[in-house]
Amino acid sequence: MFDCIVVGAGPAGSTTAYKLAQQGHSVLLLEKHQLPRYKPCTGAIAPSVASWLDFDITPAIDQKLRRVRYTWQLGDPIEADLETDEPMWIVRREVFDQCLVDQALKAGVALKDGTSVVGIAFKDDGWTVQTEQGPYAGRYLVAADGADGPMAQWLGFNPEKVRQAYVLEIDLPAPLENPTMAFEFGLVKQGCLWNFPKRQRHSLAITRFLGDTLKNPKESLATYAQSLGSDLEAGQLYSHGLKLWNGNRPLHTQQALLVGEAAALVDPMTAEGIRPAIFSGLKAAVAIDRALGGDTLALAHYSETIHEEWGNDIQWSQRIANIFFRMPKIGYRVGIKRPTATKRLGQLLAGEIRYADLANRVIKRLSGSFLPGRET
Repeated sequence: MFDCIVVGAGPAGSTTAYKLAQQGHSVLLLEKHQLPRYKPCTGAIAPSVASWLDFDITPAIDQKLRRVRYTWQLGDPIEADLETDEPMWIVRREVFDQCLVDQALKAGVALKDGTSVVGIAFKDDGWTVQTEQGPYAGRYLVAADGADGPMAQWLGFNPEKVRQAYVLEIDLPAPLENPTMAFEFGLVKQGCLWNFPKRQRHSLAITRFLGDTLKNPKESLATYAQSLGSDLEAGQLYSHGLKLWNGNRPLHTQQALLVGEAAALVDPMTAEGIRPAIFSGLKAAVAIDRALGGDTLALAHYSETIHEEWGNDIQWSQRIANIFFRMPKIGYRVGIKRPTATKRLGQLLAGEIRYADLANRVIKRLSGSFLPGRET
């Protein structure tokens, strides 16, 4: 029997497995895909995560970007530079995720990729995880199988809304000149499009942050791709589920935890998911290590820690998103176009400030613009 079985080898699962193995525990990491595998994701990652890890992740960074461009219906452009010490890091997930998996393997984690989990059961003070290749037993279980995975449901957690996001990957014959992060706010209702270019690839994404399922994503992506001098037909379109954070809730149950997107730890304003995934993986490893040592409250403390150190701040992101994406044209005018907007974005992603530091001013500014008699 393993001390812990982790289902899903994305950033959250691999980080959990790595830290537990470092602490001397036996860990099995299960992944349904053959590794390395492509993951639909534009791949922005805050440089601040490097300080959380005791190994070098910079070889897995594809691009470093400082320039940001915003548009409203492809017009009214704004360009600015991030003012943080480090530019934003952009990764190809098949490379970055494999970097984390490789570190887990070096720490002694047992990996079974190409191994789909088909069921779980709690018995004799441990979990039996049934796969297409047979059963595995572990004392503790970590669900890291993303927004589209079944583990959270199997563990008895209340379902979270899964939004559809789409990623269009367009490979290019040569490196981009002057690559720029771009955000487009007028082409999709209650959502946005964005492009985090790699060295030789446009990575375009689209989703709605409020309201119903996105309609006609291909049409909006085609228009956006054309604005970049590319073509929808020249790329590969992917879709994936997205669980945006929707309030604090338990993330633990009997000898099991949720991490990353399985726990809906995605920023509801920016769709940032890699940083909270790694954060939750680190905290999950601490909790399971303590539980294996006899601390009966360790898993409950994990839920409390995520709420206190992440969720209580992200609630302000959710409130801003609810106002901004309800009236994005006004939000673009009174928020995005402000000279300090890009500076604050960079500080948020770098971990230099929190949403709570900005929320009152931002919400007051956005809400005030909706009042009768105000210019719109």
